[in-house]
Amino acid sequence: MRVQPPKIRTAALLLGLGLLAACGGKQTEVVAVPADEVECMARAMYFESNRSSRDGMVAVGTVVLNRVHSDAFPDTVCGVVGQPNQFAPGVMTKPMTDRGAPLARATALAVLQGERHPKVTRAKFFHAAWYNANYNNMHYVVTAGGNAFYEKRRAHLVTAPNPLPPLEGITPH
Repeated sequence: MRVQPPKIRTAALLLGLGLLAACGGKQTEVVAVPADEVECMARAMYFESNRSSRDGMVAVGTVVLNRVHSDAFPDTVCGVVGQPNQFAPGVMTKPMTDRGAPLARATALAVLQGERHPKVTRAKFFHAAWYNANYNNMHYVVTAGGNAFYEKRRAHLVTAPNPLPPLEGITPH
């Protein structure tokens, strides 16, 4: 039996999910997601976004999955979230103790089952909204949950060079 590389398995899973979604109908298919992937995603959401902002959590989750699907980053959620110097210090070890933890876990599951932030699109990066980054290749797509999300582009293709005003309340639930 030949084992497929993680990116091929991920692509096959996404293709299967797409085919299920294309079938239409009113029934919602529940996708099984490994518990460790939910926990890693929840940790990124919990420690990186305003813990009461579902939109911010979904945006962080969308960035994590954009990285998973990029050749420039690890192939798993836990690999991406656990990368050194990419997410909040202690993201993989600090306890999640307040009322934001259940929201982070529920939102992580929703994102891993297919929900995405509609404004994040292909963005793979974000920083605190208050931070003033002085680079000419940052194209901002949305600000949510206290973070400004952006794509890296060639300078002449950047049309939104500054963080956008915060936008909340656009993800369902």
